[in-house]
Amino acid sequence: MAKPSTDLSPAGTNKRVAALHKALQDRVLVIDGAMGSMIQTYDLQEADYRGERFADFPKDLKGNNDLLCLTKPSVIDEIHRAFLDAGADIIETNTFNGTRVAQGDYTLESIAAEINTEGARIARQVADEYTQANPDKPRFVAGVLGPTPRTASISPDVNDPAARNIYFNDLVSDYIEATRHLVAGDVDIILIETIFDTLNAKAAIFAVKQFFNEQPEKTLPIMISVTFPDMSGRLLSGQTPAAFWNSIAHAEPLIVGVNCGRRFKEVRPFVEELANNANCYFSGHFNAGLPNAFGEYDETPEDMYEDLQSFADRGFLNAVGGCCGTTPDHIKAIAKAAEQANPRVIPDINVACRLSGLEPFNISSDSLFVNVG
Repeated sequence: MAKPSTDLSPAGTNKRVAALHKALQDRVLVIDGAMGSMIQTYDLQEADYRGERFADFPKDLKGNNDLLCLTKPSVIDEIHRAFLDAGADIIETNTFNGTRVAQGDYTLESIAAEINTEGARIARQVADEYTQANPDKPRFVAGVLGPTPRTASISPDVNDPAARNIYFNDLVSDYIEATRHLVAGDVDIILIETIFDTLNAKAAIFAVKQFFNEQPEKTLPIMISVTFPDMSGRLLSGQTPAAFWNSIAHAEPLIVGVNCGRRFKEVRPFVEELANNANCYFSGHFNAGLPNAFGEYDETPEDMYEDLQSFADRGFLNAVGGCCGTTPDHIKAIAKAAEQANPRVIPDINVACRLSGLEPFNISSDSLFVNVG
């Protein structure tokens, strides 16, 4: 399991990372809810996304939520505060699409770095304010690295299985830039989230590790969160939960977990499988179901409280929160469930050679003959 560095910067980060470790040991932490769903409640129009800076930009910008870090920062500030008021311990930066490849959909590659810096700065300012008001409940900032709208493992052309619209090195370059600017904005943990393609995640891990290797004084813990899009129990790129863990365990994440995808009760067995294989802290921030025909989410705060209280009571969680469709009311209910539960005890998993393709392949002391070739 990852351990906090003894020499972190900027000033104050070392103490915050130590506080994060202690908080994870003491209680189940609460992660915030859905930034995108909350932005929708503001009914923002094209002019709001553009602001003065992009008033004459030649393409439509409505829907580029990350851009609001630059053009409507007060909205992002208010959303962070709403989730903190609801009981969140960890808020996520509004940088889900803060990579060059993601901003390329709007031909705004050049501002990706700035989005990360400002997204981190806004969250940091709010979190520090709440921590100062209540030092017994420190608040933390997770710098978000989203999955990008491209997949490195799957061909976009059914007639050409070898075709790709993004490559590993391109992803690494984008993720290094994003990481550098999230760290500059003073986050506490790097969150690689909503993973649907393990190769994309490995590119993000490689990038984060490379950045920290080059600037060890800036090293931060890593959080990794995968998503299961359907009832098959596999990522979109095909791996089972155990195989996914084998693929990313080398990152030594402080926290691994599950977010997005389907409603919790539908993915619970897959969440449990990942938790049972991971020898680090475990998290889940889940959707309020899937959008219905009206684009609304059916899981009520009461629904999520009941589901997650049972899961937390069984000792599976170190951090819990909400993803798509979750409001401050959902987070308030989830925080109530977290408050009543003891944090998960990290399992003592036997050392073994743990490999994977789409399935896990473990070689341990009780394995029979293994043919390598």
